[in-house]
Amino acid sequence: MVLAVLLLPSTAQAKQADRNQPMDIDAGRTEGTLDDRSPTVMSNGVIITQGTLHIVSDRAELHLRNGDIDRAVLTGGPVQMRQEMDDGSPMSARAQRVDYNLASDVITLTGDARIEQPRGTMAGQRIVYNMATGQVESGGGGDNGRVRMRINPRSAQEGG
Repeated sequence: MVLAVLLLPSTAQAKQADRNQPMDIDAGRTEGTLDDRSPTVMSNGVIITQGTLHIVSDRAELHLRNGDIDRAVLTGGPVQMRQEMDDGSPMSARAQRVDYNLASDVITLTGDARIEQPRGTMAGQRIVYNMATGQVESGGGGDNGRVRMRINPRSAQEGG
């Protein structure tokens, strides 16, 4: 298994204020309960917004713990996410599957995964991104375990 750990200089953290905003979900279909007994499954075009966080997927499976969303598993061709970081910079990500653990702020992207920030990009079959610390771990098993990164020079990021 190929494994790369990256802590890019100036990597920004996800906007912390977003966690205190209401989560709005729009979907063509919903099935399940709105309690901890079983996941709520949404499908037919799912759009989730919470502050600056914006997610589009074909399907979302929401797991609740003590009445709050604890985990969201998103699938679809592909899942697309974007969010403003605490420093105001944009972050976008996409993958075939996104497993977002809201309690730990860790997102696991699998299947043609890609994260883009002004400081650079990372692509691979599996990317684990800690939105609280900015730490990224990437790699995957099998023949497609390669990681591709681009780190832009600071002067390009700062516009000059």
